Amino acid sequence: MIRNAIIAQEFPPKAQLVETALAKKYNVSRTPIREALRRLETEGLVERIGSRMQVREYRPEEMLDLYEVRSFLEEAAAKTAALRHTDMDLMLIERAHQSMVDLKFEEATAAQLAAVNRTFHERIWAASHSAALLDLLDRILVHFIRYPGTTLATPARWNQVLKEHEELVAAIRDRDAERAGKIASAHLEVAKNIRIEMYIDAQEIPAP
Repeated sequence: MIRNAIIAQEFPPKAQLVETALAKKYNVSRTPIREALRRLETEGLVERIGSRMQVREYRPEEMLDLYEVRSFLEEAAAKTAALRHTDMDLMLIERAHQSMVDLKFEEATAAQLAAVNRTFHERIWAASHSAALLDLLDRILVHFIRYPGTTLATPARWNQVLKEHEELVAAIRDRDAERAGKIASAHLEVAKNIRIEMYIDAQEIPAP
C-alpha cells in the first residue's frame, strides 16, 4: 500500500510518514505499518531522519549508480533471454514491440509511453527465465518509476528507441547473446545520458 503510494507520487520526496496517520489512512494497526516502513527503508524508498521517517528524495549520484546497476542487469537479462527464450516468450516480446510501434506518439501521454516501454523490457526479463534477475530488476525498476518525466519524451528519441528495440528483438530471435547484451547495454547508456540532461535542465535557475 505505502510502496504503491510512493511510486504513484502520492507521497512525494521528503514527505513525512507518520505511523499513526498511516495506520488511520489504511485502517490497520501500527504494527504492519512499522514493518512496511522498515522494508521500504531496506529498499531505499524511505529514510530515517532522527526519529522521523520520510520518503527519500532524488539524488543525482544515486541515479547514476542505479543506471549502472540496471545496465548490468539488463545486459544479463538480454543475453539470458537470447539463450533461453521459448517460442511463446519471443511472441510476447514481438507483440510488446509492435504495441510500441503502433502507439501514436503525438497522442500518447508520458505515462503511456513509459508503460509500453516498461512492458517491452519486462517481456525480455521474463524470457530470461531467471528468478534472481527478475527479482533484482523489479526492485530497481521501482526507483526509475519514481523519477519525474520520461527519457522518451521527444519524437526523435522515441523513434530511436523503436529502432534499438527492433535490433534487440532480432538478436534475441537469432539467439545471439553477445549482440543482445551489447544492444541492451548501449540502450541504457543513452537513456542515462538523457536523464542526466533532464536533471541538469531541471536544476537551472532562470535569469531574472
